[in-house]
Amino acid sequence: MIKISRRQFLITGAGTLLGPGLLDMLCPFTPALAQKAPKDIRGRIFTSAAPEELWKWSHEGFLYEKLERDRVVCGICPNSCMLSPGDRSICRSKVNIDGKLYSLTYGNPCSVNVDPIEKKPLFHFLPKTTAFSIAAAGCNFRCLNCQNWEISQVRPQDVRTSELFPPDVVRAAKSSGSASIAYTYSEPIAFFEYMIDTARLARQQGINNLWISNGYINTKPLLELSGVLDAANVNLKAFSDGIYRKLNGGRLEPVLNTFRTMHEAGLHFEITNLVVPGYTDDQEMAEKMCSWIVENLGPDHPLHFLRFFPRYKLDRLPPTPVETLVKFRQIAMKAGIRYVYVGNVPNNEGNNTYCHNCSKLLVERRGYHIPVLNIEDGRCRFCNTKIPGRWA
Repeated sequence: MIKISRRQFLITGAGTLLGPGLLDMLCPFTPALAQKAPKDIRGRIFTSAAPEELWKWSHEGFLYEKLERDRVVCGICPNSCMLSPGDRSICRSKVNIDGKLYSLTYGNPCSVNVDPIEKKPLFHFLPKTTAFSIAAAGCNFRCLNCQNWEISQVRPQDVRTSELFPPDVVRAAKSSGSASIAYTYSEPIAFFEYMIDTARLARQQGINNLWISNGYINTKPLLELSGVLDAANVNLKAFSDGIYRKLNGGRLEPVLNTFRTMHEAGLHFEITNLVVPGYTDDQEMAEKMCSWIVENLGPDHPLHFLRFFPRYKLDRLPPTPVETLVKFRQIAMKAGIRYVYVGNVPNNEGNNTYCHNCSKLLVERRGYHIPVLNIEDGRCRFCNTKIPGRWA
C-alpha cells in the first residue's frame, strides 16, 4: 500500500512515489479530477489528507514553458530557471515533476504573525491598523545580508510549517481584526501561486493585500498580481547592477521595471533602500537613485532609508552610521522626493511625516506607536493639502 505524508511530498516532489500515471490523472489537482482516480487507489494513498486534498498540497506553477525532454522554464521571475525532471528552482520552492512545474509552498507557511502595518514598512497606508502576515520558505535572491535567512535560504521541508490554505488565511485575518494580509518576511515571489490565490479571496472579502518584496518578478505575473494588490513595499537594494549581482545575486533593471509597472498601474507603493556599509552607502549612487525615482515615478512615493545591522554573511560589518541615513534623507528631499524616512533608528525625526506644503507635523511615530495623527480625509489638517497614500 502506497502512503505519503505532506513532508514526504515536499522532500521528493511526489513524482517518484505517485508515479507519472496517477500524477497526470490528478493534475491540476482539483477535487473533481481527484475523484476520477480508480476506486482501488482513492482513500489509501495519503495518511494525513484525503485524496481530494492533493490539489492543495501541490499546486501547478502559475506560468511556465514546456520544452523537449520534459524540461520546463519557470516564467515567474527573471531567473528563468530551466529545470529537468526532479530539478528545483533557485528559490527552492518549485520542482519539475514529469515535465510539469509545481510549487512546494502552497498552503505551507513557515511564519504567521499579526504585525503593525508600520513594520512593513508602510507609512502612508492605513496607519494604526494591523496586517496578518504570512511567509513560506524560499527566495529568488541570495542576499549576503539577509535578515530572514533562516526561512528565505532554505527548502520548504527544512523549516517548521503550518497548514494554512488560502480560505484559512482569509478567515484567520478576519478573526484577528486585521485590515490587510501581508505577503512578507521571506520572498513572496517564491510562493507566487499561494499568494495570488489568497489575494483573490481576500479581495472578495474586502481585505487589503500587501506585497513586501524584492521586486524581482516578470511583467506578466506582476500585472496579474497588481490587479488584486492594494499596496506594496519593494526593496530597491542598490542603484548599481554590479552591486546587485555581488550583494543580492540579481540584476537592477528588472526591479526598475517593477517600479515602472506598479506606477503605471496606479498602485500605492513605498520604496525601501537598506544602506549597507561598503556596498550601498555611496553618496553619488544615492543621488542617482533619487533622481531616477523623481524622473520615472514622480515625487510622491515614500522612500525609506533603513539602517543596516550585521546579519548572515555580512556579520563582520558595522551598523550604518545614523548620520549617513540623515544625509541620504536630505539628498532625497533635495532631489524632490516629498516623503523620505529613516528606518531602524527609533525616535529619529526621520520617522515622522511632515506636510510637503506647510511642513507641519502630520504623523509622529514612536516605534510602532502613533501618538499624533494630523491627517483628515487624506489631507493636512493645517493647510488642507492632499497627502499621497491611503489614510482610512
